[in-house]
Amino acid sequence: MTQIVSVHSFRGGTGKSNLTANLAVQLAQRGQRVGVVDTDLASPGIHVLFGMDGARVDGSLNDYLFDRRTIAEVSHRVGPPDLPGEIHLVPASVRAGEITRVLRDGYEAQRLVRGLRDLVTAHDLAVLLIDTHPGLGEETLLSLAISDTVLTVLRPDQQDYEGTAVLGEVAAGLGVHRQGLVVNKVPATLDTHELRARVQDAYGAAAVGVLAHDDDLMLLASADVFTLRFPHHPLTSAIGETTDWVLAGAAP
Repeated sequence: MTQIVSVHSFRGGTGKSNLTANLAVQLAQRGQRVGVVDTDLASPGIHVLFGMDGARVDGSLNDYLFDRRTIAEVSHRVGPPDLPGEIHLVPASVRAGEITRVLRDGYEAQRLVRGLRDLVTAHDLAVLLIDTHPGLGEETLLSLAISDTVLTVLRPDQQDYEGTAVLGEVAAGLGVHRQGLVVNKVPATLDTHELRARVQDAYGAAAVGVLAHDDDLMLLASADVFTLRFPHHPLTSAIGETTDWVLAGAAP
C-alpha cells in the first residue's frame, strides 16, 4: 500500500518545500521508492533543491495537466545514484506563460488526482509526497482528500497558529485521520520541549518535528538538499524524527 502524504502550510515561507525534499531523501536513504509532486503551480521551486534548472526542465506537471504528456513522461529520477531507494520528482513549470495560464484558466482538478494515482502505479511507490500550494483551494482540498497523512508545517508565529487550526479542521472534515505538525524555523531562545507540548495541546495532533532556525541551512540557499550536504548535522537528525513518523505510516 502506498502512503500519500500532503505536506502543507497555511501560509508561504514556512520551509515546506525544503522539508519535503529532505523527507524524500531520507526516505530513499532507507530504501523507499518515493514520489514527489510539486502542486504549487503559482510559485514552484522544489526542483531547485534537486539541482534542476527550471528553464531547462523537459516535462512538468503543467504538461500533464494540459494533456500534452502522461504523468510518467514528466517524472524525473533525482537524487544521488547511490541511494538505496529512488526519488521520482514531478516538477511544476517556472515558465511565465505556464504560470499565467494556470492562474487565468485553471485546470481540471480531477485530472491531477488521476495523475497522482497513475504516478504511484508507474513507479510502484511506497510513499508519495505532495508539496501543496499554501492555504486552501480546490486542488489543495482534493490533494488532502486523497491523502492518508497530512503534515502541516508552521512557524512559531501567531498568524501561522491561527491558520494551522483551520487546516486541521478542514483535513479532519475530509476524512484525514493521521495528521502531524512540524514547527519550523524555531529561534534558539525558545524552549523546544515547552513549544512541542504547547503545540500538541493546542491542536490535538502530534508535533512530529521541531526544527531550529539554522544558519547553515540559510547559507545553503536551496542549492542542495540539506540532508545530503550535512548528513551529520543536528538539523538532519531532527528532520529524521519526522521521517520516522512518516515511515511508520507506511508500515503494513
